[in-house]
Amino acid sequence: MNNKTRAPLVHISRRVALPWYKAWAIRAAAIVLALIVCGVLTALLTGENPFALYASMFAGAFGTSRRVWALLQSVAILLCVSLAVTPAFKMRFWNIGGEGQIMAGCLATAACMIVLRDVLPGWLLIVTMFAASIIAGGIWGLIPAFFKAKWNTNETLFTLMMNYVAIQLVAFFIIIWESPAGSGKVGIINQQSQAGWLPMLGGNRYMLNVLIVAILTVLMYVYLKYSKHGYEISVVGESERTARYVGIKVERVIMRTMLLSGALCGIAGLLLVAGTDHTITTTLSASRGFTAVMVSWLAKFSPIFMVLTSFLIEFLSRGASEIATDFGLNEAFGDILTGIILFFIIGCEFFITYQLHFRGHAAKEAAENV
Repeated sequence: MNNKTRAPLVHISRRVALPWYKAWAIRAAAIVLALIVCGVLTALLTGENPFALYASMFAGAFGTSRRVWALLQSVAILLCVSLAVTPAFKMRFWNIGGEGQIMAGCLATAACMIVLRDVLPGWLLIVTMFAASIIAGGIWGLIPAFFKAKWNTNETLFTLMMNYVAIQLVAFFIIIWESPAGSGKVGIINQQSQAGWLPMLGGNRYMLNVLIVAILTVLMYVYLKYSKHGYEISVVGESERTARYVGIKVERVIMRTMLLSGALCGIAGLLLVAGTDHTITTTLSASRGFTAVMVSWLAKFSPIFMVLTSFLIEFLSRGASEIATDFGLNEAFGDILTGIILFFIIGCEFFITYQLHFRGHAAKEAAENV
């Protein structure tokens, strides 16, 4: 009787380490494969030339200088929110409240622009707006962190519910500030005086937004990689027990980190209201608080790689809209293509983290090790 157990057909093992260039080669291969699948699907379902669709996506993002700057602006806002949620996620604090923290910053900025427009000079108004948005976003992030630190509440549910509270607060003040009366909208804030509008740099109204986020990206990289606070975040994320053993005050780290995350989301809210849209609505954040979660995870919490992932997601989003316009397709079809590409990108992370061993290959490795 044979007591030998048969080896499994496929064995999965965790990779010890993978050089960064090989990891990005896997991601590039995933994107190419995704484009092939999207091309085949397009030809089968619509009869359109897949290459024409890809050209349309490219034109939608880079067709004109105005489109390029609009893309960079969208990338900057998404990147700012991604930078905000990253310290919390690296600490294993599941901050799903980016939406609410952004809306808190939007509300604080709009309040300053409306209430203080005739009180403060232009430069002081903008300084006050920055301070108000940082404080508002920081407080919105600090509230769930305080309850987590003191009573170990579920941060995922707490931060998620805070989103709805912030949205309803914005809806309340929109009715108070509505213009014209009865419209249910605020309209363009300070359209004539442009009080509180962020100044243009080089004749471009998006330049300052992009520059601010670029500076924040560098600062966040240095903060997470080289500062004492960044080290404490990493230790708490690895093991709270270890962190307490080495003398790190975990509760303080949790509250401090969420205060920072909320403050950065507040800055994103300011950039939306004062730098881009110059109004406030309940949908102004456009679900960036949730999209930023995916950006942060895909970049492995690296602020530098977040630039690439933010750019890719915004490019796909704008390309999908352009496809629907140029070819008269349902806009959902463009979203389907975007979803397929993102599915392959997310799925390839499995092959970066894990390695597959097939039965014949495993037997060969065992023989070589004897």
